[in-house]
Amino acid sequence: MTGVPTSLIAATGLLGGYATARWTKKRPLGGVALAAAGAVAARGWQRKAGNATAVALSGAYVAAFAGSHPLAKKIGAWPSVCAAAGGVAAASWFVVDRRKV
Repeated sequence: MTGVPTSLIAATGLLGGYATARWTKKRPLGGVALAAAGAVAARGWQRKAGNATAVALSGAYVAAFAGSHPLAKKIGAWPSVCAAAGGVAAASWFVVDRRKV
């Protein structure tokens, strides 16, 4: 998976986790999708930019997930998840993916 940008993996994890939970009506299954993509993204961050960057971006991933919940009460579920996914994707691209590694 070295050719797939980590920003895409992280965004897909947030979007896919929510979509899985919503459409299957099984929140734990959505959590599995969220965690799996997060683990793959974290491994990519670690490989491409080191441990400190992986920890920081993993924290951003978890914070975006947590922050999307109260934001959803204000702007709606899908817009909130999209905003969270976009924020993490942008951070990941800026810090890791734009490098020519």
